[in-house]
Amino acid sequence: MSEEAGNSERSALLFDLAQAAGDPETGIARITEILERHAELRSPETVEQLAELARTKVRVDAVESLRYAEAALAIARGIGDDQSEARGKRAKANSLWFLNQNRPAVELYEQAIWLYGKCGNETEIGRTMSSAIQPLIRLGEYDRAVQWVEQARAIFSRKGDTQRLARLELNAANIYHRQDRFAEALDAYESAYRQLLPFRDTEATAAALHNMAVCLISLNDFERAVAAHLAARAFCEEHGMPALVVQSDYNVAYLYYLRGEYSRALDGLRATREAAAETSDSYHGALCSMDQSEIYIELNLIEEASEMAQEAFVRFQELGMNYEAARSLVNLAIALGHRGNAARSLELFSQAREMLVREQNRIWPSLIDLYQAVVLYHEGRNLEAAPLCANALSVFREVQMGSKEVLSHLVLGQIGLSCGDGALARMHGDAALQRLEGVEAPHLVYQSHVLMARIEELAGDSQTAAAWYRSAQSAAESLRDVLRNEELKIAFMKNKLEAYESLICLALKETDGRRQPQEIFECMEQAKSRSLRDLMGSGSQERAEHDPETDLARQIRERRRELNWFYHRIEAEQLGQDAPADGSLARLRATARDLENTLMQLLRDMPAEEAAAPARTVDAIRAALGPGTILVEYFYARDQLIVAVLSEEVLEVIPLCDKSRVDALVRLLEFQFSKFRLGANYVNAFGSPMLRATQTHLRKLHDLLLEPIRGLLRGKHLVFVPHDSLHHVPLHALFDGRRYVIDEFTVSYSPSASIYALCHQRTANARGASLVLGVPDSTAPLIAEEAAVVAATLPGAELFLGSAASQRILMQKGPASRVIHIATHGRFRADNPMFSAIRLGDGYLTLYDLLRFRLPAELVTLSGCSTGLNVVAKGDELLGLVRGLLHSGARSLLLSLWDVHDRSTTELMQSFYTRFGADGDKAAALRGAMQELREKHPHPYFWAPFVLIGGV
Repeated sequence: MSEEAGNSERSALLFDLAQAAGDPETGIARITEILERHAELRSPETVEQLAELARTKVRVDAVESLRYAEAALAIARGIGDDQSEARGKRAKANSLWFLNQNRPAVELYEQAIWLYGKCGNETEIGRTMSSAIQPLIRLGEYDRAVQWVEQARAIFSRKGDTQRLARLELNAANIYHRQDRFAEALDAYESAYRQLLPFRDTEATAAALHNMAVCLISLNDFERAVAAHLAARAFCEEHGMPALVVQSDYNVAYLYYLRGEYSRALDGLRATREAAAETSDSYHGALCSMDQSEIYIELNLIEEASEMAQEAFVRFQELGMNYEAARSLVNLAIALGHRGNAARSLELFSQAREMLVREQNRIWPSLIDLYQAVVLYHEGRNLEAAPLCANALSVFREVQMGSKEVLSHLVLGQIGLSCGDGALARMHGDAALQRLEGVEAPHLVYQSHVLMARIEELAGDSQTAAAWYRSAQSAAESLRDVLRNEELKIAFMKNKLEAYESLICLALKETDGRRQPQEIFECMEQAKSRSLRDLMGSGSQERAEHDPETDLARQIRERRRELNWFYHRIEAEQLGQDAPADGSLARLRATARDLENTLMQLLRDMPAEEAAAPARTVDAIRAALGPGTILVEYFYARDQLIVAVLSEEVLEVIPLCDKSRVDALVRLLEFQFSKFRLGANYVNAFGSPMLRATQTHLRKLHDLLLEPIRGLLRGKHLVFVPHDSLHHVPLHALFDGRRYVIDEFTVSYSPSASIYALCHQRTANARGASLVLGVPDSTAPLIAEEAAVVAATLPGAELFLGSAASQRILMQKGPASRVIHIATHGRFRADNPMFSAIRLGDGYLTLYDLLRFRLPAELVTLSGCSTGLNVVAKGDELLGLVRGLLHSGARSLLLSLWDVHDRSTTELMQSFYTRFGADGDKAAALRGAMQELREKHPHPYFWAPFVLIGGV
């Protein structure tokens, strides 16, 4: 047999031994069988070969490494050789600490040291002590780790072993890092890296690069930390260490999370989780799931957050990592709380609390007490909530966590108000204000001032209450971009509308809404679609790919990211498993304070055209309306519906009715429209009674929404500004018993009066070709016909169908098009409308994609499934495709409120574009098309789904 064939056979036998060792039931018997057939394997050389294979595989696949180590140890015990047994024990210990089994690893290292001492092998004692440093650090046995470093250093120095001294310095630096001596640790890692380079020690060099990056994170040097992690990744990939590639990828993704760059973080975490699964790296896979759940909570992706938190919890439990498992359980409890499952949320909070108490972590259990108190408060269980919150407050006060103290006082103040105890509420409100003076927590100023306003309102002092609400309103306007985790996790902390609603209600209460309508109207506008208004009226953080960015805008973006970094670092220090090092929190807070001051100065320096867009004044909105146009704006304030009517001559604000009456009718109307899903046979059989029932609901809505202001509607065109559930109502189809609104007026819609004015003043493409995209499929085959009809109707239209109707075509031709018509399926995500999308030939176009586009068209039409549907978030923010299209620069939009898979859509579009081409009046063209289609299809389901949004 040739030498090559012999080596190949021996490698196969070593592999078989390792596989046998990995089977806990039959492993010993299988190893014995192999050794009986190949007696030559009973040797120290075989043990050394298996141990070396375990070492080389430990950073590639720690489970596989452990199998080789087990095989080495089994043979060593069989041959009765102390040195071989020590070698096997050390190999197994190395594999175990890579699998986070640190206590068993240290015990094996101790046994190996004793055996090497018995044999008088000083060099191997030093090697084993050096290897044991990391698991000792993880177990918190720092004194012992330092002692073994000194002993190993003395051994290697006597032997003149410079390579092992360099590796030892790497492990010693880990002690500095664990003790938060980051600058010293960085120096030590860099020194070790330089010493290792001549020896081509890839494993140790990779560890040095990785640890340098970790130190740079702790030193808040983001750019150098990313560069170091990427360098470590490249080195590990080049030298075939996939486990360390995964570790580097995770660290880079986590850095982006700390900076608040969630898209890049999520992309990185998803990819790393998949790579970790391929390398059996359960630890980093679980970390990815935990961090994804945290990001999803902040993005309000509650279903996804629950799934990731559950997955992380199970994995960490399997790994025996109690602290990380408890943190994952907290995220799951928060997600369930968001979903309204209070009982299960409280149960999981309690379980997580017990786990963290066992970890001897004092801060996390108190924070969980606060979370539980909030859930109980919302459930009306104030007697249970109050003591939990009070206990948390005492801990936060003792450890000087000022922002958490303020939060606790606010919750206790809310509890006092809900119990009617004004004195208790005032005590905690005053305490919150006093504590705020020494705390950098501007995000809590708003909530404190709202609490004080509610206290004064309860006491009957409307004037002082209004002053507090105005102060809260001012705080919300200046600090609305600064959201911290507490606000994202505690539901009642998020409602920044309370000040606006309360000011309106106080004004209505004192004046009947008729003597100061301008103040009320402007307050309504301040509260509505603020973020969308800013997106449209200023340079946004999500810029078109080709847009230049000013130096000031870049500085603001960078300072915001740096603040996110420090906010996360502060929270991590406060809530971490280990107590913060002396002065570390103070240094982080001081740096964050400096950054906040810098950011506020930059925002003050921003030119008016780049700053956040203010609500338009009454005069500016009147100028945009022009003669014959009347704006009808609805607003819910404390569940009371109010309407404002604005024209060139009139501004009136009138209370209408309770929200519950409107919502009940909206649900009944939606139920009637849902009957069309029962199929053509049902519709044909019951068409007449369905029409009568729908008209009844539309008439009742007319009586509530329009009849009280009928005398003020002296004009030709109505601009409806809905609120809340009214965004889903075809207000143009309201019925007075004889006529629909569309029979008397042309109609358009807008998210707010200010956004209408912004759309009106936009410069759109007055000339240029039209772009028509159609993506038909088996469920909507008529899309191709519709697209062809529209392309034939529009002058100079370019038509793209199927796979040709791609994002690339839209991005390439859209910016120069006057009209863009897209006939396709829409995918509306009610759970997370920011991920609503329309289907194009090469994939789905989401709202996030639209934020990168520039489409300054006169009109963008989306003809598909519910493309106009939105979820209405706090601040009456529309979260759906409307948001992305208005931001992209479109002057007006034509979208559908409900699904219509019928030839009637093609007929309506042909009529609309023919009329629009004749006189250029979009609103009149839509009215004419609706009336024409109604002659053939009298039910509003067919002729009323489309709404015109924006400037007309």
